[in-house]
Amino acid sequence: MTPAARLSGAIDLLCAIQNAPRRPADATANAFFRERRYIGGGDRRAISTIVWDVLRGWRRLQWHLKDISGDISPRLLCAASLLLGGETMENVRKLFSGERYAQKPLTSREDMALKGLEGKELSTQKQPIAVRLEYPDWLDSALRETFGNRLPDEMEAMLGTPTLDLRVNLLKGSREAAIRELRRESLQAEPTKLSPWGLRLDGRQPVTATQAFKDGLVEIQDEGSQLVVAAADARGEHRVLDYCAGAGGKTLALAMTMENRGHIVACDVHEKRLDGAVKRLRRAGVHNVERHLLVSGDKWAKRRAGSFDRVLVDAPCSGTGTWRRNPDARLRLTPEDIQELVIKQAQILDRAASLVKPGGRMIYATCSLLACENGQQIDAFLKRRTDFVRLPKAQMSELLPAELRNKAQFSLTPLRDGTDGFFACVLERVVADVKPEETTETTETAVTTPVAEGPST
Repeated sequence: MTPAARLSGAIDLLCAIQNAPRRPADATANAFFRERRYIGGGDRRAISTIVWDVLRGWRRLQWHLKDISGDISPRLLCAASLLLGGETMENVRKLFSGERYAQKPLTSREDMALKGLEGKELSTQKQPIAVRLEYPDWLDSALRETFGNRLPDEMEAMLGTPTLDLRVNLLKGSREAAIRELRRESLQAEPTKLSPWGLRLDGRQPVTATQAFKDGLVEIQDEGSQLVVAAADARGEHRVLDYCAGAGGKTLALAMTMENRGHIVACDVHEKRLDGAVKRLRRAGVHNVERHLLVSGDKWAKRRAGSFDRVLVDAPCSGTGTWRRNPDARLRLTPEDIQELVIKQAQILDRAASLVKPGGRMIYATCSLLACENGQQIDAFLKRRTDFVRLPKAQMSELLPAELRNKAQFSLTPLRDGTDGFFACVLERVVADVKPEETTETTETAVTTPVAEGPST
């Protein structure tokens, strides 16, 4: 595709994203490219780069274009992003040539709005801080509660392009072997600093097309997510519950740390997500996992009260820690979302807690930056459940790096750790000479679907 055709494709994709404001942009992009299979891999990456640059700079672009009359269209946003990224007005006009596969020429209104941006920078101290750092105005106090005077630097780091992290599947080979296999396909991967299984690549890379990925030697997983699994310290003799498993990313890593022994139950309320885990589990060579669909009306949880050595709660959250990857999420998040999520997280914690055996551990994790979803959520839970305590620091997993091993709970940020934003806390259920408490869950039902041969519950 020509540069003009790529820009035209980016404008079309941005229109599709705007027309589905509650749908994640990556889901819209996946559907967009599936319907246009003639667009090659390199062109897809180029189109996506243009669109994601616009999404990352959304509030700043709107600020630069605020004085024009009428709507700020995807055409204007893409053109403004190019100009504020260093492109000249002459070249931008050429991209809107009206020739085959190119956008129609700029109107006089568009040209007038854009030509004043040439030579300017996207960020300026004249912009309000929430505009310059691309977060909602209403979230300012919550972010300041988390970061204090580090807010500008931390949020500046959230504007950057994320790295591409992989987890080596030790069931299939070593980190060194994975580096060699990727290098054969011209992908230069480096070991991550914190995760013992992580590899890092720069930018967008065609990892899923590599033989290492197809053979299950590597999986795409942010380093922070890998560290949540390390904190769980799941072992081969354990019964493990991945309570909000989704498509099974952390389930796969848990199976690896357990060396394909023991037993894992991967639960979720979304059947499509669990179905998506099947192919991944088989590709990874995992056979100690069963899937379990939570629906209304069954007593599955009640019958398994107090039976798991490890319960991982990767709770639904605001996703504020993933804004580098999902910049459109900043635009969709509302105060009502936060209020609903905090209530839901507390309910999930209470349900999951009753499944932990005395002496077992519950690992609560989010990809949120907000205290109300993280430390404050744990503090409130411990007031409700006096049979749980934060795990003593001396008992934290040896799989964690030294700087995290002495903390019963930890947070990660792009600025400080080079990962997505994550929070994790390890809780232990106190051993007491009492009968396991029955779960309060009476409105969930389960449909169990074995993924591969192995014990069933």
